[in-house]
Formats: sequence, structure tokens, C-alpha cells
Amino acid sequence: MRHRLLIPGALAAASLLLAVPASAAEPTPGAPGAGDPYYPEYGNGGYDVSHYDLRLKYQPKTDELAGTATLLVTATQDLSRFNLDFALDVGSIRVNGEEARFTTSGAHEVEVTPAKPLAAGEKATVVVRYSGVPSKVEVNGFTSWMRTPDGGVAANEPEAAWWWFPSNDHPKDKASYDVSVAVPDGTQVISNGTLQSQRSRAGWTRWNWRSRAPQATYLSTLAIGKFDITEDTTSSGLPVVNAYSKDLGEHEGAARASLERTGEITEWLERYFGPYPFDALGGYVPNTDTTYALETQTRPFYSPDDFADGSNTSVVVHEMAHQWYGDSVSLKGWKDIWINEGFARYSQWLWSEDQGEETAQELADYAYASHKADDDFWKVAPGDPGPDNQFHAAVYDRGAMAVQALRNTVGDRAFFTILKGWPSEHAGGNADVDDFIAYAEKVSGKRLGTLFQEWLFQPSKPKAPARAGFSAASRVPAEPKSWKQIQSVSHPRHH
Repeated sequence: MRHRLLIPGALAAASLLLAVPASAAEPTPGAPGAGDPYYPEYGNGGYDVSHYDLRLKYQPKTDELAGTATLLVTATQDLSRFNLDFALDVGSIRVNGEEARFTTSGAHEVEVTPAKPLAAGEKATVVVRYSGVPSKVEVNGFTSWMRTPDGGVAANEPEAAWWWFPSNDHPKDKASYDVSVAVPDGTQVISNGTLQSQRSRAGWTRWNWRSRAPQATYLSTLAIGKFDITEDTTSSGLPVVNAYSKDLGEHEGAARASLERTGEITEWLERYFGPYPFDALGGYVPNTDTTYALETQTRPFYSPDDFADGSNTSVVVHEMAHQWYGDSVSLKGWKDIWINEGFARYSQWLWSEDQGEETAQELADYAYASHKADDDFWKVAPGDPGPDNQFHAAVYDRGAMAVQALRNTVGDRAFFTILKGWPSEHAGGNADVDDFIAYAEKVSGKRLGTLFQEWLFQPSKPKAPARAGFSAASRVPAEPKSWKQIQSVSHPRHH
């Protein structure tokens, strides 16, 4: 039975105020950044993307890109407005089928105001129609869209998406993808994942690619041009797709001799890292004048320059190692880049040893001895290098030394358990350096704070390398045979 209680005057008014549910609070705008101190304007707050559906058309002769992006999002707060990271021209935006108001702000922000606010937890469909000439669009003085003689390529870190699709551009917000691009007949389209279909009509061919696993925005890639595409399968049945620009010239043979071993190298990496985390693999080499490679998910990007001195399986090892360390397990913030680069570099050291060249310990000794105590190299802390040093040599080489120091401290049994267990523990998600240290301590049963402080965070050369198994030789050893090829792997910074 319900009883009606009459409360006079002010008490009744107060009672009504208290009865207003918390959800009736005014919706507020989502933050214009994801909260990463390295890149405050990258990513956005207020929503998560679960899927990107990109249906595009591209004309290689003029570099004109146009189409529609459909984002499936979930509001994480009562949301009056939200931002997208994007730099091309937006024609219209609809949210849940209704026209939304939008404006641009900052260097790469599109502010979207839906016709109706979104409630926390509400799923929404955001449809963006857009067009532009990506190679002519600069943000902060650069473009991540590389024009090639027969098309264009999007592959860069930490930003590449702005020039070809609107997004929540931070690794914390991973999503699945469908990428469908129509190009003139005779032109090929390369992207992540598996090729679902390829259809021709009226002089145009539409290529449909799908990435099922969670994928960070910067790991999404698009390459359009004239490619020779090879297809194979691994011994476990996964499709291997490699693509080579038809204009690679003298680099073609070395590129093929390297990428065609991707399946073999991936199976070798599984011995250390556990089962390959995705449903496809391969790589591509467009005709660009870049000098870096990038671990774009399932289909790494390689520069012709990677093969200037001949075949280079070491770069393939590095980029495929990232599929576990960096792609499946992604960083929480860009300061956590050591987890990506330190372990990918270390995989190259393991490959050197496997190929009968220098051992991981010998390479660690050489790297340690090569830099005197007063070398600026030691001032960069791989565990938090700062945005200006995110891809500094110390993140790679001192980062790999830290991995070797861990191995020597905990012993091979615990070390290889950590190496394989970490990608499984956080598969498809995000983690930071503190998470890794805690995991290594849990598996090894050792307290490792001092070790990691010395190798990852101390802005000076560790003074007691022997404690971690390093040689304290005063003279620099002879350069290892595998060193030059290992060092050829680096990443760019365009701003």
C-alpha cells in the first residue's frame, strides 16, 4: 500500500528537488583530447568507438579522396557535443540519422553537436561525408599522407588517420574496421586485415578489407597504387598477403626476399610470444621516399629504403614482433612506447642469435659499451622519454638493454614465461609500463623496482651493468655483423 504524506511549504519543495534523478543533470561537451600529456589534443573524451565503416572513392591522378565514414560509438557521459580528429573537408554529419551541427576548431578538431544529446551508455551512429586532397592538407606543418607516382599511402606514427578518416585518434580507443575503396580499374588497394571481396563496375574496382580485432587508429593503413600482390597461407592456415609497388626498381628483389619470409618469421616469433594474435598477416612496400617501417596492424608498411643494402629480414622481425607488443597489446599513453619498441628491438637481437650471428647478450654489451657515460644517449629515459624523444635511439637500444637486464635478473625460465604471458594477459587491450613491471614481478617472484629504475627511468648510464649480467669491459667491442641491419629500423617524427 502506498501512503501519501503531505509536507507543507518549503519542505515539500526541498523534497521535490531531492527527488530529481542524477541522470537529469545537464549534458556536457566531451573533452577535446584523450588526456595524454604527450599529445593533449589527440583523441577525444565522452565516447568510445567500437567500429569504423569507411566507404571511399579515390582518384590517383588528382589525389582526390571522397566518401563516407560511419562510426558506431557509445557515449561515456551525458554528452551535448563531441569532437572528431580530422583534417579533410566535411560536407555533412548525421548522428542517429539526424543532421548534426558541426564546426572546426584547433588544428584537426571537428566539433559535432547532435540534434539530441546522448545519454551515458547510449549507442549512436555517426555518419560523416567528406572529401579532400590529402597530400595538400597540412596539420602543424606536415602531412602523413604520402603521395606516390601512382597513388597515395597513409602510414605514420603517432598520427595518420586525420588525412583519410575521422576518428577518436588515440590508442586507448581501439575498434574493428571495414575499409571499402573504389579506384580506377588496374589500381590496387591495400589495407589491414582480410580482403573480403573485389568487384569491378563501369571502370572502377571496389576493394573491401575487414579488420576484426581491436585496432588503434594509427595502426590503420591505406595504400593505393599499382601493386604486385602475392598470396600464401601459414602452416596454421592464416592468409599471408604481401604487396610490392610495380615501380620498386632495384629494391624489388631484396624486398621480396624479405617479405616473402613473413609467415616463417611469424611462426618463429610464436615460439617466444605465443600464438599470433590476428587472422591475417603480410606487408607492403609502396614507392615512397621514406626511410622508416611501421607496424600497421596485420600488414606492416615498409620503405624501399629498408632494402637498399639487400634483403632485410631483421626489419620484418621487428614489425611482426609489434603485432604482439604494440598492436594486440597497445599502450595506454604515448609515454609507454618502451613496451612497443624495446621488445621489438629485442626480438631482432633474438633473431640475430637464431641466425648464427651475435647473441642477445653480445648485442646488449655492444650497445652498452658504445655510449660513454657522458653521452646524451643516457639522458633519455625509455620508460618516459618525452614527446620530443619518443622515437629516440635510446628508446630502442637502451629499451632492449632493459629487456636483457630483466632476462639476466630473473633467469631464462621466468623471462620467457613473461615474454609469452604478457601478450596473452592483455590481448586486444591496453597496458602501461607500470602494468608490465607489476606483471614481471608477479611472474618472477622478484622485486624489480631498482632494476627498472636504472634502465628505464634514470637519466644517466647505469653504473653497475655486471649486476644485470653485462660486460663491464672498458673498450668498445668490434661492431657486430648484425648491428647495421638491426639499426636500420627506426620510426619517424614529422612535427
